[in-house]
Amino acid sequence: MNERGSEMKKKIILDCDPGHDDAIAIMLAGKHPAIDLMGITVVSGNQTLEKTGKNTRHLAEFFGINVPISLGSRLPLVKPIQICPDIHGDSGLDGYEFPPIKIPYHHQRATDYIIDTLLASDEKIVIVTTGPMTNLALAMRIEPRILEHIEKVVVMGGSIAHGNVTPAAEFNIYADPEAAHIVFTSGVPIVMIGLDVTRQVMVLPPVIHRIKKINNPVADLFVKLMNAFNQNQRNVFGIPAGPLHDPVTIAYLIDPTLVTLKRVSCHIDLSHGVSYGRTNIDQYNYLKLPQTIEVAVAIDVDRFWNLIESVIKMYSNGTQQ
Repeated sequence: MNERGSEMKKKIILDCDPGHDDAIAIMLAGKHPAIDLMGITVVSGNQTLEKTGKNTRHLAEFFGINVPISLGSRLPLVKPIQICPDIHGDSGLDGYEFPPIKIPYHHQRATDYIIDTLLASDEKIVIVTTGPMTNLALAMRIEPRILEHIEKVVVMGGSIAHGNVTPAAEFNIYADPEAAHIVFTSGVPIVMIGLDVTRQVMVLPPVIHRIKKINNPVADLFVKLMNAFNQNQRNVFGIPAGPLHDPVTIAYLIDPTLVTLKRVSCHIDLSHGVSYGRTNIDQYNYLKLPQTIEVAVAIDVDRFWNLIESVIKMYSNGTQQ
């Protein structure tokens, strides 16, 4: 496995809505030596906030991750709540039975945690969002000084081509387009990891078989979660396996050479029409607009799975079960 870029730990705050693919992003961020996971903030998205928060604590306890877990926004900024039970199930993390949770939530709300952590840090911090961007957008509006303390925002969301919740829009952007607009126009560097690359990392049967052979508790968790995830993807989209969207953000931070980026202009459609929530990306620079974000256009799939396998092997049999 190539792990260029892992010499210095990246300080990150992970903002998420677990979610099967969020679970694997948390797994990577909590163990890989290239990542300094400072805290996890939670938003509604794949399920309601109560359920995504519960799932986050389950996962942190299972993986032995000891960082603040802060609950954030229950609702988008403008539109009605959008959740995704057809893909992630009633719990938001169907497929694995966790023991009762012992770890508590952090005492601060997500926006306050983001603001205080950024302002107190001598180093710039990377914000990774793998769900709707409501928490980060609110923090940016409440305390604009945090913008100077953000190294970049790495977003799992959007698409150059087609959506997955409407023909135009990807789920995380569609769930709160106004929040995405605030973040994308904030002036901080944005790396958008969209469906164009995440749809290439499918959890096909050979991947399941490969991970199952590791034979540790994290491999067992992966296999059970992905089997449920894959079945739901087949039921909804008629595809052979689920795309493992969210972990690509963390994989990119561990090894930036895994993903090819292109600088482009991007406009979030806020029209409330049929393309509401679309990330309108001018990848050929037809309009000669400022190219304010970087978007992922290719990924080394084999090396991605090598990374996933290597991190699962890093977890000993002493996970918190």
